[in-house]
Amino acid sequence: MVRESGDRRPVLTVFGSANMDLVATVPTAPALGETVTGTAFRTVPGGKGANQAVAAARAGGVTHMIGAVGDDEFGAEMRAALDASGVGTGGLRTAEGASGIAHITVDGKGANSIIVVPGANATVTGLAPEDERRIADSDALLLQLETPMEGVIAAARAARAHGTRTVLTPAPTQPLPPELLDAVDLLVPNEHEAADLTGERDPHAAARALLALVPEVVITLGARGSLYAARGAEPVTVPAYEVEAVDTTAAGDTFVGALCTAYGEGVAMPEALAWASAASALAVRRPGASSSMPTRTEITAFRQRTTTQRTTTQRTSAP
Repeated sequence: MVRESGDRRPVLTVFGSANMDLVATVPTAPALGETVTGTAFRTVPGGKGANQAVAAARAGGVTHMIGAVGDDEFGAEMRAALDASGVGTGGLRTAEGASGIAHITVDGKGANSIIVVPGANATVTGLAPEDERRIADSDALLLQLETPMEGVIAAARAARAHGTRTVLTPAPTQPLPPELLDAVDLLVPNEHEAADLTGERDPHAAARALLALVPEVVITLGARGSLYAARGAEPVTVPAYEVEAVDTTAAGDTFVGALCTAYGEGVAMPEALAWASAASALAVRRPGASSSMPTRTEITAFRQRTTTQRTTTQRTSAP
């Protein structure tokens, strides 16, 4: 079971990107060279790092963000949004120039395509002394690849030096240097990223290949759930919740933030994966990135409701 209120909350530090998402909703995504008419447009604070930080904070973690925003209006808006979600922003620097942005197209089925322009995120190339202290005082460090690799490696090395568990989301996909992999405890790719990293299209084969590089792997499989594999143990598959998706933007980031919160509370991995799956299911039912992420109360209520529904169905269909 995920902790009861009053138990110790895990401390999580996220080193990563903060972008303003510029989201256009269309019935069908345009092909190359095609112009289509959209049905809605909105700006939503996002970025894989900020998304994971918000998801973890809303799921109940004590969360800190290390990264950078620009000295523009978007930067001020993103900092305010993180503060409002309960994310500590003492490590969020303000860089001269534009904040990072992401142009996102969401089609009528909730699928998305994204173009990221790094902006201030490109300045996050290392750690300040207070950043290393935050990492040292954390139960886990969450990393992604929307900031320069040298900064990601520096953060991972600091975590390894201080005994802090490191969780890497290898997105956007790129070659992973050995010095980074040596400091990673848990790798969380989606099935496409896992295939890109290993050349294996079968998730089980990809997980086996990744275990040669890191001790633990979770491969997210979209509507099919998630696969957990660890060295010396049998793999575990946890099913997803069936929901109607409105917008899949940040579903993976919601999953990672909730997973790290639950696991940081001492929850066994299969239960932590089910908790994360519930959080992700709730997120895809609402538009936006950080704005769609559920609170701990919402995740708990959803799990209780779906468990009751499954139990009732089983009893009704029993001979």
